[in-house]
Amino acid sequence: MHELFNYIPKSSHSLLNDLIGSEKLIIKIVNSRKTKHGDFRSLVKGKYQITVNKTNNKYRFLITLIHELAHFRINKSYGNSVNPHGNEWKKMYKYLMLPFLNNLIFPDEILRSLATHMINPKASTDSDTNLVISLQKYDHINDEKMFLFEILEGELFYFNKNKLFKKMSKRRKRYICKELSSGKKYLFSPVARIKLIENENSCS
Repeated sequence: MHELFNYIPKSSHSLLNDLIGSEKLIIKIVNSRKTKHGDFRSLVKGKYQITVNKTNNKYRFLITLIHELAHFRINKSYGNSVNPHGNEWKKMYKYLMLPFLNNLIFPDEILRSLATHMINPKASTDSDTNLVISLQKYDHINDEKMFLFEILEGELFYFNKNKLFKKMSKRRKRYICKELSSGKKYLFSPVARIKLIENENSCS
C-alpha cells in the first residue's frame, strides 16, 4: 500500500486505504503500455490482480486505479456473468469515485472534466476528449508532440514509428488522415499524440 501512495495525491491516501482494506488483491505498478492504462484479472484461489501503468501523473494513476477497483468489485459479486463495462460496472465505478470527486484531490480543470465523464463513464478515459486534454497537462511529457485536433487540415504529421500522414476532413468525432506512403486512409482520435512537420509543403 505504501508504494501506491507514491503515485496518488496525498489527500486521497486515507480514502484509498479504506477502499482496499484487507482485500485479497495484488496491485502491481508496471511499465507504461500503449494500449491501456491498467487492467484487472481474476487469479486462482480467490485472489485478484490489478496492474496500473507507472506514471508521474498522480491524477491519471488514481483514476485508473479506481476504474480497475470497480472491475474487482463487480467480478467478486457477479463473476463473468455481466458485461465488463456494463451498467453494473458503471454504477460501481460512480460509487467508488464519488468520495474522491473534490478539489482537495483533483485540480479544478480535471475535476470538471472527470465529473462530466462520470455521468456515463466509458470503457476508457481516452475516449473522452475533454478529460484527456485535462489530464495531459499533468503528464510531464517532455517531447515535441501535440494533439491532432490542434493542427490544420492539410498539414503533415508523424505518427506511430515515424509514419507520415496528412490530416484531412473530420468524420463525426474522428479525423480522416491519409498515410502518404501507401495512400491508405485511417480514422484518428482528435487527441492522438502526433508530431507536426514544420515548414513542409502539403502534398496529395
